[in-house]
Amino acid sequence: MKTTELKDWPKIRKIVRWALEEDIGPGDITSQYTVTEGLRAEAVVLAKQSAVVAGLDVARLVFKTVDKDIQFSPNLTDGNKVNPADVLAVVSGPVRGILTAERTALNFLGRMSGIATLTSKFVEAIGGTRAKVTDTRKTTPGNRILDKYAVRIGGGVNHRFGLYDMVLIKENHLKATGSITEAVRRAREALPRFRRQGIKIEVETKTLNEVKETSSLPVDRIMLDNMGLEQIAEAVKTIRDQNLEVEIEVSGNITLENIRQIAQTGVDFISIGRLTHSAPASDISLLVEKIE
Repeated sequence: MKTTELKDWPKIRKIVRWALEEDIGPGDITSQYTVTEGLRAEAVVLAKQSAVVAGLDVARLVFKTVDKDIQFSPNLTDGNKVNPADVLAVVSGPVRGILTAERTALNFLGRMSGIATLTSKFVEAIGGTRAKVTDTRKTTPGNRILDKYAVRIGGGVNHRFGLYDMVLIKENHLKATGSITEAVRRAREALPRFRRQGIKIEVETKTLNEVKETSSLPVDRIMLDNMGLEQIAEAVKTIRDQNLEVEIEVSGNITLENIRQIAQTGVDFISIGRLTHSAPASDISLLVEKIE
């Protein structure tokens, strides 16, 4: 998926409502007890470090969900790069509402920007090669739609969204099935029977013998899992000698230091779990500047 559009807003609204319910509970007692009702203010959302911004529309939704009278005016769009002290957006309206929504909005904005920022670093590292940086299903439970959107904003592409949109035969499936050949045969027979047209089949391989077996089968993508650089290069040659059309993915132990060498072996995709399970959140804050 290459589009950077954020879709499925009904689901996103549910995510936002749940996050607000978790934080607010029966009420923001600090704001209720200390801030005069009806008091209005203008605040700025500030970057405290360099980042690729993602999640501005989600932050706006958080503020609007708390109080429809709050205005959220971004100074830029998702995908823009910012430096420390840059103003991402101006927020104006009732002070109570702004303060109640603040942490949840910044949590979304910080996490999504962190994912986009880390993804962009990996993407930049392989510039000029055929390889694409892709994510995994190692996402925050319930937040996958936002995590994967942030990867796209950072210049990456999405792997399968869930268990339903690609057949990915992994080590434990092979233990249950008996062999790669048998697992692929069953999947190929099942797809038309269940009217699943256009679904790709990918096989995870860990050894060169598994690569050789898989290369002769009707699969769409072969994953090289946790292989060293020399083994990856040999596997790519083995696959290309038999099938120029099949996609090749590398996964496991990918770092900013080794990703370019891996990309230069001629693989198509490099999947990185840490994009979504370990990206540090970007440091973003909100500061009230004017009380009206």
